Amino acid sequence: MLILHGSDFQTGRPYRPRVAAAFVALSRELAPDLVVVSGDLTQRAKAREYGTVRALLDAVDMPLVLTPGNHDVPLYRIWERILTPYRQWHRFLGVGLDSVIRVDGATVVALNSAAPRRTVVRGRLHPRQLAFARRALDDVPVTDVRILVIHHHFVATPDREGGRPLPGAAELLRAFEGMGVDLVLGGHVHQTHLTTSRALVRDPRRRPGIPLLACGTTTSSRGRGPEAGRNGLLVVRVDDRVVAVTPHFFDGETGRFLPGPDKTFPRWRVDTGVAEDVS
Repeated sequence: MLILHGSDFQTGRPYRPRVAAAFVALSRELAPDLVVVSGDLTQRAKAREYGTVRALLDAVDMPLVLTPGNHDVPLYRIWERILTPYRQWHRFLGVGLDSVIRVDGATVVALNSAAPRRTVVRGRLHPRQLAFARRALDDVPVTDVRILVIHHHFVATPDREGGRPLPGAAELLRAFEGMGVDLVLGGHVHQTHLTTSRALVRDPRRRPGIPLLACGTTTSSRGRGPEAGRNGLLVVRVDDRVVAVTPHFFDGETGRFLPGPDKTFPRWRVDTGVAEDVS
């Protein structure tokens, strides 16, 4: 399975149309099985920003998985944020806030971690969303790759530039390990951060953890830390034994996303809901 993973488009003032065109070009070149955009598609959740996103996604024209981020709800339009925070999301994208997408060989659960009425930046997951994910994965074939998409991060970046992780991150990761999740794709931190659930959750059996793959900002000027001013995305290849990740970064001279060094994680094999080390 081949996945193209972008995040934090932030259409609006920070948006870089030339970089967005390179994202579309790479999607057509790779023809992945799945394109994932893990939140913050807009900067201020305005109709014209969502219109830009809609045009970009129409140009991709491939199986898509989308999840909202904290920038996809109004920040300063307070009454709209309280009463109808996802009005423009539904109007332009027509995607559920929590969703399940099935493609050949994979089941993808996207969970909305934005919490516009509780916290503007940090995000939350509710127990009912864990139940939603568990139900979605209960009847998945053992051969399917189980993928979770969520905007906010579980593990802080080394430089802490991405802010504080989701509340209860360790408990959430234990729950996702119990569901046999193979892979988590996210964003929010505006820099590439590749780690595993073992950063927070110990396992006496010393099994490898779930790969947690945070993508940098794909099309905005708001990169952080070592990726300040840079744009990145991830190309993820999953087979029976490994998850191979190739970060790509936009090169201004060529106008293309160019690959960086690969990183490979042992794959968990899902067997009756229990993650088993096959390395």
